[in-house]
Amino acid sequence: MKLPILFTIFVLHAILVFSQTKEIDSVILKRHNANLTYSLIYKENSELSYTSPVGEIGAPSKYIINGRLTTNYLVVASQSLPLAFSIIPDFTVRVRNERSAGVRTPSFKLGGSLFLRLSLHAHRYRYAELSFIHHSNGQDGEALLKDGSINTTDGNFNTNYLIAAYRFGYFTNRSINGDYAGFHHKVGFQWHKWFDYETALTGVYGFTRINYDLSFRIYHISKNKVEKEKWRFNGSVSYAINSLTNYAIFAPKRRLNSELSANYSFPFMQNVFLMATIGYYGEDPYNIYFKDKYAYARFGISSTFMRWKR
Repeated sequence: MKLPILFTIFVLHAILVFSQTKEIDSVILKRHNANLTYSLIYKENSELSYTSPVGEIGAPSKYIINGRLTTNYLVVASQSLPLAFSIIPDFTVRVRNERSAGVRTPSFKLGGSLFLRLSLHAHRYRYAELSFIHHSNGQDGEALLKDGSINTTDGNFNTNYLIAAYRFGYFTNRSINGDYAGFHHKVGFQWHKWFDYETALTGVYGFTRINYDLSFRIYHISKNKVEKEKWRFNGSVSYAINSLTNYAIFAPKRRLNSELSANYSFPFMQNVFLMATIGYYGEDPYNIYFKDKYAYARFGISSTFMRWKR
């Protein structure tokens, strides 16, 4: 009588262990899939590179052509980890409309970003991002001229800063014509004062900023099953909240940077958009030219990690 009972207990135990193992394997698989999918989202949420003839129309200086080149080297993106790490170089040059067509002071940024996945769901994703960035212009002249004005010819500019951000977004369901959309948000806090910076920036530079970015993207799945990003509309607002000499806390003319851009990729393009941008700089982000404030328009082509797959 004991033998059948023991056999029954053994079988039930084996079934229970197998069931638990299967559940554990299922959870691990979901985590692995989420980690791999999120690594693609990290790349798709990268900043845009662009090339723009005549550059920022409306700027105090006139330009022949301006360009920004940035990418995302995702050096750690394991399927076993909810963490990822990337190295991000970011170079901007403005070729001045002068006899020598000089660049003078290019903007050089180099940093790294640490990503932490906060959800298993990629359809409605959430993740945290912490970035450290160095920004300089490769010049070693005095930042201030004898009259106290900023030396924009060869004046030194350097600063280092952190950006702590929360990113979230979601994708809509596919429509009848094969289109679906994505809404992508970034809320960030930018802080410079813990690190080395050019002393001439004290009291006149936006060391502490609150940032918000919104990206609305339209994706199309064609009849031959090619999935491609067709439209990308980007908006950004950044406001300096630190003390600025001669400016109160509510002084958008000096503290506010904002931009709206529309980027369209024709069917024959891959990883490239036609770009149109309008914006306002209360503080020009182009290194030593930070005191320039102006409304602008920019046209050209842009590029980033776009969704394109069969």
